[in-house]
Amino acid sequence: MRSSFVLTLLLVVGLPGFCQPPAGDLPSLPKDPREIFAVAAPFYDFKSPDLKPWHLKATYQLYDEKGKPAEQGIFEYWWVSPKVYRTSWTRPGASRTDWYAPDDRQEYLTSGDPISLFEYKIESALFSVLPGAGEIDPAKYRLDRQTIRGGGVKFPCIEVIPNMPQHGRIQDVPIGWFPTYCFDPKIPILRVSFSLGRMTTEFDTIVKVQNRFLPRQLVVSEGKNKVLTVNVNEINGIPPDDPALVPASDAHEANRGKVEIEGKVMVGKLINKQAPDYPQDAKEAHVEGIVVLDATIGMDGQIHDLNVESAPWPSLAASALWAVAHWKYQPYLLNGKPVEVKTTIKVIYALGR
Repeated sequence: MRSSFVLTLLLVVGLPGFCQPPAGDLPSLPKDPREIFAVAAPFYDFKSPDLKPWHLKATYQLYDEKGKPAEQGIFEYWWVSPKVYRTSWTRPGASRTDWYAPDDRQEYLTSGDPISLFEYKIESALFSVLPGAGEIDPAKYRLDRQTIRGGGVKFPCIEVIPNMPQHGRIQDVPIGWFPTYCFDPKIPILRVSFSLGRMTTEFDTIVKVQNRFLPRQLVVSEGKNKVLTVNVNEINGIPPDDPALVPASDAHEANRGKVEIEGKVMVGKLINKQAPDYPQDAKEAHVEGIVVLDATIGMDGQIHDLNVESAPWPSLAASALWAVAHWKYQPYLLNGKPVEVKTTIKVIYALGR
């Protein structure tokens, strides 16, 4: 995880007729962390029924474990309403499309290899960059305001930390061990976020789309190595009856929504497990315990979302997050069809005696 970064936030005019520069009469950035999220939230609300139908097309580059360019792909998004939209990923050897209909029906079509966690994250990195109310619930999380430097500028950051036992040595949590959001020093534009203890997402070339902030460029890194870059090439309006929103004739119907499944049930469906490292600082402090994670497992068996519910020590939480993010499950079937699952995962850390 990097402690500093360099960004080129370009307040440029976007694609003709649909984008605008975010400069103008914007509210100033408050000092209180919860007020910062409250002021920024309307500018990142891409689920409002007030939005007009629109389409986005982006190209993306995946990188291998050494940070070298690997596969390239195309991500597309069509949106008409909170219940009517479409997402598509296409690259050599893999593709997936999901259609969402107003009657809560979801249909999908896949081919080749499954889409990876980082490819799924393109959608959330573009349209769901800020935490929801439940992810900053004061009863479960505290918000620490911190500062990082980049290009000679101090950027205010908010780290969302789950409530943990009050060990004397963990009151000052290193930035980036938990979800962290860093903003422009003066206006509520998100510049960079940290997650999973090791991941950095940079948001560049910000434009306004229907009074929302949208990055035209994303750079996702693990430590010093890139894992994903995204470039938005097209942003335009579409008619409400755009034919792209009609599912393909050979699409499969899915169970829309999530079902809650006990963790012990999903253990039996785990087919690829990466063991977490035991962080040295936790060993030296003789800390043991259980990290409890809330996970969303997609219809493809991949981890799609992951959050800390509780943890005995920050680095244990970060270690568990990183390991579990790479786990793979057999898809959970309901009435013979794969369904998205919300479950709890417990990672136990115990020192040898």
